[in-house]
Amino acid sequence: MSTQTPNRPSTTTSKIPTRAEKRPDEFTVVASDQGLGLNLPQTMGNRLWAPMFVMAVMAFAAALILGFVRSNAIATSADPAMIAQLGHVTTGVMFIGFTAVFSAITFAIARILGVFRSEGGDVQTLASGHVQTLKMPAAAKGMVVSMMMGMMAIVVAVVLHFYVAADVVGSSEAALTAAAQWGSALEGVRRLGVGMHLFGIVLGLATIIHVLRFQSIRILEVAKERSASR
Repeated sequence: MSTQTPNRPSTTTSKIPTRAEKRPDEFTVVASDQGLGLNLPQTMGNRLWAPMFVMAVMAFAAALILGFVRSNAIATSADPAMIAQLGHVTTGVMFIGFTAVFSAITFAIARILGVFRSEGGDVQTLASGHVQTLKMPAAAKGMVVSMMMGMMAIVVAVVLHFYVAADVVGSSEAALTAAAQWGSALEGVRRLGVGMHLFGIVLGLATIIHVLRFQSIRILEVAKERSASR
């Protein structure tokens, strides 16, 4: 008997007919005659998790160097305006690293879910030719939305940090006070972004648990169907 992996598309398209199918449990599925492959978020996860991780490493390294430069400027009593500028730039670069690493984790979770979806579809195709594929759970949709919101919040904060750094002119008390006020205000925005990223990661992990439960139940169903057909 051939055990070749069936051909499947990299993303779910209308080329493979699907039909609604009810289950007696809490899982919502669509049925098809072969595996549906990866959906769009899973395809993006496959492609983007590594570039985002590399970006995070580069940003953290740059922020570390900028931190050393700023500490040296403080030690040598350099221009207060330059110290304020370096503070905003260092924070901005650091949080580019944070949003990149959190996004890399989220994309890696999407990649894991894609493996479950595509390989689970292959197993069902080879075993019975009747494939049930989970519809995207609400937690998975929430993961994507939370990641996007977290990234947007941090990117806005980073852009404003760079703007404030460029706008600090001279060493007047008013300019330094304004820079410090912006730093305090943007801290809340940054923390909101980090919180949204972490919330999305929690939703992603909950989705993995949901998918694993479905996969284990479905494997038992396929095994029973095979035994009954003999």
